[in-house]
Amino acid sequence: MSRIVVVTGGTRGIGAAIAARFRAAGDKVHAPGRADCDVTDEDAVARYFEGLGPVDVLVNNAGISASAPLAKTSLEQWRTQIEVNATGAFLCTRAVLPGMRSRDTGRIVTVASTASHIGYRYTAGYTASKHAAVGLMRATAAELAGTGVTANAVCPAFVRTDMTAASVARIQERTGRDEADAEAALAAASPLGRLLEPDEVAHAVTFFAAPEAAAINGQTLVLDGGGIQS
Repeated sequence: MSRIVVVTGGTRGIGAAIAARFRAAGDKVHAPGRADCDVTDEDAVARYFEGLGPVDVLVNNAGISASAPLAKTSLEQWRTQIEVNATGAFLCTRAVLPGMRSRDTGRIVTVASTASHIGYRYTAGYTASKHAAVGLMRATAAELAGTGVTANAVCPAFVRTDMTAASVARIQERTGRDEADAEAALAAASPLGRLLEPDEVAHAVTFFAAPEAAAINGQTLVLDGGGIQS
C-alpha cells in the first residue's frame, strides 16, 4: 500500500537517493529543500506539515556541516549546525508524532552520522549536533515503546555528496594534497576504506521504514564497515 513519505533535505545527495528509493517502491514522496520547508523555523515546519495531512514515514535528513578547530569555531557556526541537524529533527518529529500516535502506525528515521557516536577533530558543532539528533531519536523511541510507531537512526561514515566534496576541498586547501589523496584521507577514517554511495544510506533508511521492521525501535545502524559497534 502506498505511503506518504517526507524526506527533509530531499533535493540532492543522500536525500535525493532516499526519495528515489521510496518512489520506486510506489510511495508518494515529498522531498522538501530549504526553500520549501526551513526545518529551523517552527512556524514554517508547522505550516508545511499541516498542508500535507497524515504522514506515514518521516526521514529527518536535512543537515549541514562546517569544519574548524574548536578554538576557531564561531558561535554562528555552532548555532547553525545545532539548529539544522538537531532542532530541525525535533521540529519535524514533533509535527508528525501526534498523527502517527493517533493512527498507531508510523516510521521516523533520522540520518545521523558516525559522528553521533564518536568525536572527530575539527567538527565540534557537527559532532555535538549529531549526538543531539541521536539522543532525540532515543528519547522519542522511549516514548513510543509498545506502540505501532518507531524511531531509529542511520549513521553513515563519509558519503559521496556535495557536503563531502566540500570536506575534500578543505583538506586540499589546508594540506596541498590532490583531490584523490584528500578523498583517500577521508575514506581512511573508517574500516570501509572508501566513501559510501548515497544509495547505500537510502537502503538502510528504507529498511527501518519497512512494515517488517515494526519490532526495531530506538536503534542506530552504523554504516562504516565495522569500526563502531552499535
